[in-house]
Amino acid sequence: MKRKQLKFLVGSIVIVLALGYLGYSGFKESMSYYQTVPELYASKDKAYQRHLKVAGDVVAGSIVRDGKVLKFVIADNKTNKSLPVQYIGTDPVPDTFRDYATAVVDGTYGHDGVFTATAMQAKCASKYEKESSAGVNSKTGGN
Repeated sequence: MKRKQLKFLVGSIVIVLALGYLGYSGFKESMSYYQTVPELYASKDKAYQRHLKVAGDVVAGSIVRDGKVLKFVIADNKTNKSLPVQYIGTDPVPDTFRDYATAVVDGTYGHDGVFTATAMQAKCASKYEKESSAGVNSKTGGN
């Protein structure tokens, strides 16, 4: 192999390795760990050190708009553990977000016990089952 070809090969390898490292580090940094409310509390101090996604059912009557901040509580119905959430994201609140819906919040857990969400999703696949078992009529919004 000639000297010029060797330089090209070494340079190409260095570029490919650098791009691979940048891609991996970007992926790792943007990755969020998905947890339930009891798992968040079980992780204790580790919860304060990372970006998280937490899922739970919206507690009925807990949704309050305070200026640009939306405050609500999500809970795990199996363990009755709840988590206060404040949503400060710029995206509009999903249409499916309401009492008894399953919400997935993306953000950080503060030492004050409040989860600050910058992104939010509301799942609706099983909300009708939850509402009917809770005695809520989805057409009227009440009993």
